[in-house]
Parts: sequence; structure tokens; C-alpha cells
Amino acid sequence: MAQEQTMKPETAAKKLGILLSATPESFRAGPIARTTFDELQSEPPTWLQDLRRDGPHPRPVVAARLGVSISGLARAGVDDVLTTEQIKRLLQDMPAWLVQERSTQAAVRTENVRVKQERAARTEG
Repeated sequence: MAQEQTMKPETAAKKLGILLSATPESFRAGPIARTTFDELQSEPPTWLQDLRRDGPHPRPVVAARLGVSISGLARAGVDDVLTTEQIKRLLQDMPAWLVQERSTQAAVRTENVRVKQERAARTEG
């Protein structure tokens, strides 16, 4: 019988979109079985629901919630993890760096769509 597939806690946290250091010790203690990971996704325990709702959030989640890239966070000097409340405050205050980075991100998305459509038109033609 094959041994069940496992992953490191770091990998599981990344896939769940949570900050590893904010998870319970039991989560960080050792490898996470695939079935356990699937259960966490389908029926998240209270601690996981709380982390996803309130944070602290890892950089990719912070960037997505702010509508900027991870590089944009770095350019703005935002190196810390942020809570949901901190993210909401930034979105309310809209500092100049956030306005600029959201504009940059929107331009990148628009350009990506244009390039994709151009490639599609070439393959059809």
C-alpha cells in the first residue's frame, strides 16, 4: 500500500493563503497529510477561518486585497504582513503610493489582455 502524500507546513500555509507563523503549533509541528490538507480546505477549522478573515496576511494576499503587485508593495516599502483592518485603512486613506501602484497594476492587466487578444488573432488568421 502506498504511503500517503504529505507536504511541509510552509507549503500547506502558502497553498491556504495564510501566514505560517500565525498558525497553531500543531499545524507547524510536522508534515501535513494530503487528506488533512483537503479537510482544511473543505471544512476549515475556526483558527483557519479567523486567519483568513482577520489576518495577519502574507504578502501575496495583502497585494491581492490592495489590488497591487508584490513588487508594488516592495517599491512602497511595505515589508510587514498586514491585518484585514490595516488593509481596510489603507484602502480608505488611499495614500499616493497605493493610487500609483493600483494604476500600474491596472495598466499591466490591460496590456496582458491586449497581448492575449493579439496572439489569439494571429493564431486564427
